[in-house]
Amino acid sequence: MKPIKLYRTPKSGHCHRAELMLSLLKLPYETIDMDMAGGAHKKPDFLKISPFGLVPAIDDDGYTLADSNAILTYLIKTYASDSNWLPEEAKAAAEVQRWMTIAADNIYSGPCAARLVKVFGAQIDHANAVSKAHGLLKVMNAHLDGKSWLVGFEITAADVAAYSYIAHAPEGGVDLAPYPHVRSWLSKVEAQPGFVGMVTSPIPELA
Repeated sequence: MKPIKLYRTPKSGHCHRAELMLSLLKLPYETIDMDMAGGAHKKPDFLKISPFGLVPAIDDDGYTLADSNAILTYLIKTYASDSNWLPEEAKAAAEVQRWMTIAADNIYSGPCAARLVKVFGAQIDHANAVSKAHGLLKVMNAHLDGKSWLVGFEITAADVAAYSYIAHAPEGGVDLAPYPHVRSWLSKVEAQPGFVGMVTSPIPELA
């Protein structure tokens, strides 16, 4: 099998989400770091791979795809040896989809947005993002009380989709100390065979 090309920027949680799935599935892959500041993501050759000029994107022997959650679905449906990652049973499938939507919405506007301010200098309302992050984390912490995983009894795509920005929330000034069940869940993800971490950034002092 040819290595899957992963176009990324190393400090992006969206890109890490895709790399983590590749690594957990033990798939051969090569990372191609994009010079976003230099406009590499807007070059005609890359726009053929990712028409909106977004990372992550993959090239799997000529099949190209952008969007991190779509990449998770593709990799699982194509290469996973079991169906646990994306369950077939209706309720479990719906729960996984719900958490993948939360990753694209609540996680993006909360811990991801707060981190964008502190790590990348984004012009976003940081206090509002931190507030949203804590609202999300309170719900997650209650949900994970007595549970190992977000859905069911094994790791699923929901956990992969949610992990990166939650794990790196402190880089955005979001304290994880009040959320023991969330921290326990992060440790379980990190203990998985094939786990690969994301590039870290300095953690700001918390108010």
